[in-house]
Amino acid sequence: MGVKIIGTGSYVPEKVMTNADLMKLVDTSDEWIITRTGINERRIASEEQATSDLAYPAAVRALEAANINAEELDGIIMATVTPDQPLPSTACLLQKRLKNTKAFCFDLQAACTGMLYAVEVAHSMIQSNKKYNKILVVAAEKLSYITDWSDRNTCVLFGDGAGALVLERTESEDDSILATSLHADGSFADILKVEAGGSRIPMTAELIGSGRNCIKMDGREVFKLAISAMEDSCREVMNENGVTSSDIDWLVPHQANLRIMNMVAQRLKIDSERVYVNVNRYGNTSAATIGICLDEMIRGGMIQRGQIVLMTAFGGGLTWGSILLRY
Repeated sequence: MGVKIIGTGSYVPEKVMTNADLMKLVDTSDEWIITRTGINERRIASEEQATSDLAYPAAVRALEAANINAEELDGIIMATVTPDQPLPSTACLLQKRLKNTKAFCFDLQAACTGMLYAVEVAHSMIQSNKKYNKILVVAAEKLSYITDWSDRNTCVLFGDGAGALVLERTESEDDSILATSLHADGSFADILKVEAGGSRIPMTAELIGSGRNCIKMDGREVFKLAISAMEDSCREVMNENGVTSSDIDWLVPHQANLRIMNMVAQRLKIDSERVYVNVNRYGNTSAATIGICLDEMIRGGMIQRGQIVLMTAFGGGLTWGSILLRY
């Protein structure tokens, strides 16, 4: 049996935060941000919006594109580092809003690589168990909630948003997912983290004021490791299928930093015209970036059926990976 992506959806909040807006909060400049990241603006959720509020419209649009009803779903997998609450899962909260009562639901946490992890889990479950025919994968983040708006090295990077995909079993052996490469190395856990708020360091009023409940990152180390890890995982899935750079119709990298994306593409010898970029408009939305990209590309007619798409990501954990897809 094969597995196909039959629908995509995405959502970003209405509020736009520009580089000029950030200049009012921290010592930075539009030129400094663009030169180092490629980001012009990002979307910020309202105080009333939780992660599930971002996920819901993305999920609805994916279901509409797939031309199926929510009750047809056999599973919902949510990739996020910013759940609505510790219990229950944000996937269950989304299921309630979608009025589905039969799907299995769980959250998955792999930081910026979350969408790729979730797609591989859904793909494997559909292939291995005939009970699962349609699974909704959603990656949604409200990173503004865990951003330290006084830290100019991190607050310029992040935005909020959600992307969604519907995966369905097909009767043919034609499979959308040609190869996957997922990795992690916990020995680098300290270079990209949110230190407080879990069972190790429970949240207190004092900790909120300290910023230890916000994202902390060793930017130089992350930059260096991200490029080599993404390149290696891309080559792994390409070699597994005998695919060369010229066979790749689109490279869809995690939208963290334009310089990282450009260097990965250069190392893979993929022309910039075949690299999709929207980090300038949304910033880094963590797990949601690749889902947002795919939805924009498919709705815009950029990705056609039969084309080969290489997706790659890198995030906290450290986690990284790639998926080779024939749409």
